[in-house]
Amino acid sequence: MRPGLLACLLGIAAAGPVAAADEARIVFPPRASQGALVIGKVPPGASVHYAGRTLRVSPYGSVVFGVGRDERGPLTVTVDNPDRGRRELRIEVDAHDWPVERVDGVPPKTVEPPPGIAERIRREQARVAEARQLDGPNTDFATAFVQPVSGRISGRFGRQRIYNGKPGSAHSGLDVAAPAGTPVAAPAGGVVTFADPDLYLTGGTVVLDHGYGISSNFLHLSRIDVAVGDRVEQGTTIGAVGATGRATGPHLHWGMNWFDVRIDPQLVLQRTH
Repeated sequence: MRPGLLACLLGIAAAGPVAAADEARIVFPPRASQGALVIGKVPPGASVHYAGRTLRVSPYGSVVFGVGRDERGPLTVTVDNPDRGRRELRIEVDAHDWPVERVDGVPPKTVEPPPGIAERIRREQARVAEARQLDGPNTDFATAFVQPVSGRISGRFGRQRIYNGKPGSAHSGLDVAAPAGTPVAAPAGGVVTFADPDLYLTGGTVVLDHGYGISSNFLHLSRIDVAVGDRVEQGTTIGAVGATGRATGPHLHWGMNWFDVRIDPQLVLQRTH
């Protein structure tokens, strides 16, 4: 079979004529959605660059990155292969028309906090952001994720939020409504890099590092059952559903990041392997 036809059938993003053996070892999707987690395959030992970062390459050649909510593309991934030279691959981005979601009944002091509270929020969010910058060596990101709690989906990634009539930032994760105290399970394995029971906006908060810059955050928890440094496996109970912080009722907010880029947990759940 001709290499070009094989690439087409496999959905490999072609980027100019290359040797068949090399082409078969560099695999990225030709398209990705806003908010997607993208996993690619390169020859072990290659150097991969995307969005100003040098991506960690696993011993078996996997790399991963996230596509931002407002990314328009096309994305450019550069692969430097010691044996074959440099290739640039282009990935088209499928855009969304993000809907608006209105959230009423939020305590006014959390929508427009006074200066002292605003400074506390800034400090707390800086701590969480620092935890998201870790580039751990574990490859849990490559496993099939599971939803951390069952229940009604009450909020979806990417929707523009209006709090008590005032525009806020876009929703950064997946909200699942469930009774307070419902156990929350790790959607994939990882290492706990942040755990605090009392952040002003997000209440009980846990960050779980899945490796290579991919992390999950769990917000509004009523109870936290893990500590920073703990290694957990998929299905391990990390805490319980609550309504702490800026919440109008008990639910789990599950967010995911690639470093500071927010990605859509629902797309991660739908990802095939």
